[in-house]
Amino acid sequence: MQALVYTFIALAAAAVGAAAYFGLTFTPSEAILAAVVFGCVCVVLLERTLRQRAENRLEKAIEDLSRLLATDAQAGAVLGQRINAMADLNAGARLEGVEADISVLGTVIRQVAEAVAEMEDRVAKPASSRDRMIAAPAPSPAAREPEPTIPLELLRQAIAENRLIYHIQPVVTLPQRRPQGYDLVPRLMLEDGDLADRADFQPRRGGEDVMRHIEGTGLVEAITICRRSRTGGQPVTLYIPLSRATLGDSVASEQLIVALEANRAIASGLIFVVSDVDWRSLTTGERAIADAVARKGAGFSIANVKSLRVDIAELAAQGVRSLRIDAARFIEEPEVFTDFHASDIANYIARFDVRLMATGIASESQIVELLEDGITLAQGPHIAAPGPARPDLMPEPTRQAPQLRRVEL
Repeated sequence: MQALVYTFIALAAAAVGAAAYFGLTFTPSEAILAAVVFGCVCVVLLERTLRQRAENRLEKAIEDLSRLLATDAQAGAVLGQRINAMADLNAGARLEGVEADISVLGTVIRQVAEAVAEMEDRVAKPASSRDRMIAAPAPSPAAREPEPTIPLELLRQAIAENRLIYHIQPVVTLPQRRPQGYDLVPRLMLEDGDLADRADFQPRRGGEDVMRHIEGTGLVEAITICRRSRTGGQPVTLYIPLSRATLGDSVASEQLIVALEANRAIASGLIFVVSDVDWRSLTTGERAIADAVARKGAGFSIANVKSLRVDIAELAAQGVRSLRIDAARFIEEPEVFTDFHASDIANYIARFDVRLMATGIASESQIVELLEDGITLAQGPHIAAPGPARPDLMPEPTRQAPQLRRVEL
């Protein structure tokens, strides 16, 4: 295309030279010069036009490239942010959580399938069988908890005579059986020198003032042990009994908060054991006291748990660190506690930093079955019975009970 334009320019210059020679009576040299000048001017004008077009195209290309580079820079920044966000994620923990959820989901699906199959079998049975099942007598209600063998008045007299002592019973981690903490166990020294366990003298109805005295003395005892063990370079975790008798009394609860405030350095080693019945029946005011205790750094352990069908995340937010279940009943009837598989429930609860503790261990076979179910906290007479702590960690009133084997901290 450009060669054709130059051809036209050459023809036009020749025509100008011919017109100057024949029409304007130029000499041949002048006519040739006029033709050359005209051709040069046309070529200069053409080149200028082409250069302007090239410059315009180049500027446009540069602008397009700048826009593309800006877009690439934005995309790179977004990609960098996403990479940083992915780097901050704990993929391993999330994968473990997903695996646990998948395992739990598989267990639930299997249980649903078994339940559906059982319902189909029941529907397929003849009507007479269904009638017999319906007419079957209901199981007898559970026997009530027996009354304490030591009356309340004798208990008051024994406390007044300073015969209430505290022993410790270890809570161990399986399978190493290393002490994870110690239960503070109140015991009553009788006149003949024998020791009465808590079930023998703890009031079932009434006696809230006695319960407050026992729990307040236990708190002082626990603080003394924790402080001395911390000073000796062996900090321990103590589980202290607590009930609504203390949480519901304004004076006792205030003293509890003040004691924790004054001992914040060891508050993390103090865990209050509250029965499941008391924990579920807490009033708004008592719940506020429990929340204040958790804010001071102490924790809670729910004892005598009858069902694990609870909101574990809510319990963890309220300061609960462990749930105590009866080992024998959990092994024999795990479906009473939860709809999860027995081997999955401990791992599920542990995801919320709450541990499952088996109590009342009475044989080695129970320990083996608990390990198979993933339960690693245990306590019971087969592991260790309650006994006095080391003398250098205990105040004077508790350096007694020579009949019991010592449990070293």
